[in-house]
Amino acid sequence: MMYFILMANTWAVAMTHISTAPVWLTLVIPGIFSVISAVRAAHWLKSTNNDLAPEAAHHELVRTTRLAVGISIVFTAWSFALIPYGNAYAQSHVAFYMAITVIACIFCLMYLRSAALLVTAVVNGAFIAFFASTGQPTFIAIAINILLVCIGMLVILTINYRNFARMISAQEQTQALSDENLRLANLDTLTDLPNRRAFFARLDSALQAAQENGTRLAVGIIDLDGFKPVNDLYGHSTGDRLLAAAAARLQHVGSRHNIFFARIGGDEFAFIVANAPDDANLVARSDEICTQLHAPFELSDATVIISGSIGISVYPETAQTREQLFDRADYALFYGKRAKRGSSTLFTTTHHEQIHRHAQIEQTLKQADLAAELSVVFQPIVDIRTGATVGFEALARWHSPLLGPISPGEFVPVAERAGIVGMLSRHLLLKALAVAAHWPADIRLSFNLSAHDLNTSEGIADLIDIIKASAFDPHCLDIEITETAFAHDFQQVARSIAALRQLGCGISLDDFGTGYSSLTQLYALPLTKIKIDRSFVSELHLRPSSYKIVKSLLALGTDMGLDCVVEGVETEAELAAVEQLGGVLAQGYLYSPPVAAHKTYDFIVAASSPLELATA
Repeated sequence: MMYFILMANTWAVAMTHISTAPVWLTLVIPGIFSVISAVRAAHWLKSTNNDLAPEAAHHELVRTTRLAVGISIVFTAWSFALIPYGNAYAQSHVAFYMAITVIACIFCLMYLRSAALLVTAVVNGAFIAFFASTGQPTFIAIAINILLVCIGMLVILTINYRNFARMISAQEQTQALSDENLRLANLDTLTDLPNRRAFFARLDSALQAAQENGTRLAVGIIDLDGFKPVNDLYGHSTGDRLLAAAAARLQHVGSRHNIFFARIGGDEFAFIVANAPDDANLVARSDEICTQLHAPFELSDATVIISGSIGISVYPETAQTREQLFDRADYALFYGKRAKRGSSTLFTTTHHEQIHRHAQIEQTLKQADLAAELSVVFQPIVDIRTGATVGFEALARWHSPLLGPISPGEFVPVAERAGIVGMLSRHLLLKALAVAAHWPADIRLSFNLSAHDLNTSEGIADLIDIIKASAFDPHCLDIEITETAFAHDFQQVARSIAALRQLGCGISLDDFGTGYSSLTQLYALPLTKIKIDRSFVSELHLRPSSYKIVKSLLALGTDMGLDCVVEGVETEAELAAVEQLGGVLAQGYLYSPPVAAHKTYDFIVAASSPLELATA
């Protein structure tokens, strides 16, 4: 706009002097001015929508300021060169041309203050000095008027520029605040890792790139095994430091292998591997993560050892969408934690079949007549010294009219995952108590509760009501819990156990030695019995490490004043080893497989030697 005004006014002045001034003044110089102005105008039109870098913008503004000074001097000199060739009217036209053009330039250069001030100083300084020195009252008056107008214009220019600068500063501050809010919205402030929101945003873009480029993409979910007991034992501040330290190790692995890590909640992390390698290398990298997490953490108030379990899914082999990638990695994690904690598990077609199977089981469970379809069998617990049956462990069975018999190792985890295990526990406890009510008074019943059963006060209250309403003595009931219960709300679990103990029930810690409970937690709970997992008992007489573990666990039970039941005794050699270690109570197929409910009483009164019981 400035160049257009400048050329329009210039040609108007040139035309009024074309008959009196030389051609080089009226045609040649204005023509050169027009070419220069057209080039600059085209330059600015071309760069209108360009988003220049700050350095390039600064360079452009400096060049514009310098050109403004040069052009001002040239145009001022040309204007003064026309003065001798015109009469009073023509000279007045020149004066008007210089004055109005400067005002237009000031407006057009309002946001480039240095250029506007320099143009005003060059043109109006020369104009006022020249016309004031003519001695003509009219020209002197015009010079004074232009001086006053320019002062007013410069004041307005200064105010507008200050407001403009404030607006730009405010925009910068707003943008900086917006950028910081965006950063915080996508950052986990505890670990300085991206958060769940950032993870899924990154996953969307990575999946799109993989689809466009035909490359593999892997998603992994990491769960810290043993974090909850550390948090409960040492406090949340120590737990926070442990999470931050674990995140630092993950970042170290990520920087070496170009892996994107994020914390997606609690003690869960996730990662994305773009251009994922073959399955063997992918699992090797994941196992490296597990190794890093298993190394001791030297915290300010403790040295703790945990581990990490990882589930992995891969596009395009086992997942096609964002949801499938995440859900199948989560399922692989769930399966891996059940099979082998502290390792990585790659989602496979086998897992895909299991998902369909488990979904079928879940839907069938939700629609089942549990009272009719569930049943209980009982495995004897035997006094090794006398061979007498001292109790039974109740074991769940489900025979579905649609699916047939389903193993408890299959339907119980599905029920836990679906949040319906409480319904199963209530039905099974009712059935077990009804059978046990007909046993001799000294025979105990062991009944397993899921960690989910202990997690709410309402759930445990329902179970206590069932026990109170039964004809079985609560003092002969042992409630079995696993160490995984400690990975939930330990305080609520402790309250639930206390309520059961107040009722008179015993509390058995099942599968002892396979989880992450600490001795502090064991001492904090009113336990009455521990059950040594069969993984330590299998071929006990042939494995020195298992022999030492069982010996230590039996000694620990004795020191704590707890009864110990050795599970999974299946051979005479294993039984002999347990006896040699001082074991008193045992259960396993050497004595008997699980017994149907209607045969339990006959089993109790049968011959008490192990061989006779096995025959029975």
